[in-house]
Amino acid sequence: MSKNIIERCKKNDRKAQQMLYKVFSSKMYGVCLRYYPNAEIARDILHDGFIKVFQKIRSYRSEGSLEGWIRKIMVNTALEYHRKKKEHVEINLTSAYNSHFEHSFIQTDYQFLLKIVSTLPKQYRIVFNLYAIEGYSHKEIAELLEISESTSKSNYSRARAILREKVSQIEKYEHYALL
Repeated sequence: MSKNIIERCKKNDRKAQQMLYKVFSSKMYGVCLRYYPNAEIARDILHDGFIKVFQKIRSYRSEGSLEGWIRKIMVNTALEYHRKKKEHVEINLTSAYNSHFEHSFIQTDYQFLLKIVSTLPKQYRIVFNLYAIEGYSHKEIAELLEISESTSKSNYSRARAILREKVSQIEKYEHYALL
């Protein structure tokens, strides 16, 4: 993304804003869908997120990637939406680590895995996305979601257990289909 377009966006140039939107909207829509698999809600979050991007573009200092900066705004917008809905679920479940799951997870098609992740209960999906995909720590997640760090860890663990089970079921099905 050229610095010229960013500078023009800082001056509220609509054409530059449209260009920025066209470049990043589909990728950021994918980010929004990871948090809310409902297309309509994800679109609303995307649009609200880009409004914030254009409102805050003057604070962008070109120190990191523009995409990363926009992604962070989208994630925060999705989390704000979550907080507004007050759909906090405290779940204290644990599960053991399974290296076979990690191996299967890596081998399975990324887009297919995103579809599986989208089937997780919302609180698990949000924590899983923040930790495994966005790279937030459990401490950061706890602060963002206003939950305890241990709740973040157990929600992540439970999400992994559910995903592990779904991947295992798919592998069994594929194995029997090949026989």
